[in-house]
Amino acid sequence: MKTIIFFFVSFLIFACSNDHNEMSHDSEHQNHEHEIKAAETVESELVREGVIDVESLDNDGDGNLFECPMDWNVISDKSGECPVCGMDLKEFTILEVKNNLDKYGYEYKK
Repeated sequence: MKTIIFFFVSFLIFACSNDHNEMSHDSEHQNHEHEIKAAETVESELVREGVIDVESLDNDGDGNLFECPMDWNVISDKSGECPVCGMDLKEFTILEVKNNLDKYGYEYKK
């Protein structure tokens, strides 16, 4: 009898943990889809599309730009917040911005 109860309890624990993992995965998938849709619908002059002319964005001529470390095509000449994810833009040199764009699959004017 103890063996049957042990197997039954083990089965319940396994079944519950499996459902939790599936729910967690589904939730992560839904969040990712939401982020993609949000990125597609954000309209801002900071979201760069197509071939990005990085050097033309350096209005003050200091050789630095601000870029989102999560949404690499969000680039500005001034500090601020990413309109897609809300993170603070991080300062990079123009060369670093080009390397980041290249690394994450964005095109830029060479």
